Amino acid sequence: MDISIRLKTIASMIEYCTCCADIGTDHGYIPIYLIKNGVCKRAIASDINKGPIEKAIKNIGREGLSSYVECRIGGGMTTLKPGEAEVGVIAGMGGNLIKDIIEESMEVFKALDYIILQPVQNPEVLREYIYSKGYEILEEELCFEEGKYYEIIKVRYGNNIEEIDSIFYEVSNYLLQKKHPLVEDFIISKINKCHKILNFITEDTEGAKERRIQLNHKINKLRELI
Repeated sequence: MDISIRLKTIASMIEYCTCCADIGTDHGYIPIYLIKNGVCKRAIASDINKGPIEKAIKNIGREGLSSYVECRIGGGMTTLKPGEAEVGVIAGMGGNLIKDIIEESMEVFKALDYIILQPVQNPEVLREYIYSKGYEILEEELCFEEGKYYEIIKVRYGNNIEEIDSIFYEVSNYLLQKKHPLVEDFIISKINKCHKILNFITEDTEGAKERRIQLNHKINKLRELI
């Protein structure tokens, strides 16, 4: 079974473990890939919706892995008990929702060795939350697939609050320090997006003026990173 670049990048950040829990598993692709590639002995595939879990059960059965992957229906990490899995994955959800899932199941999160987070919207909200809570960022990755960049963050519970410039909520300081091959193009894409928004702001209201100032400030901060 072939999986997307995004899912392969997520899987590449997981070290060998006994059990990995995939939250919002959808079709069960990550647990199947991890088991087949010997990354974990068993996995938990969890989703809030019945439809995706039924698809996951079929896919897992087709691969002959039904005795290795347990499927559960429920919201977020509420389907897990603390210590049941060493590693968690929450991929393909918005940054705000991922934040809420962690907050809702804090004891489960604390018991994990680490969790892999891949927000599809508002990654800056998620990064701000991680820094404000003092969680430890172990690793970050960036991949590009079908015209879209995906940011992936490997985090574990901690309580070491660090003051950081808010521009690093937008662009990973980890990826900048590591000189990730995609980071410069990623920053340029963000600058271009800001310019597009500026072109749409044609009113002369106080709110519009303030928004233009904010966007130009952000563009300058982003340019400094290149």
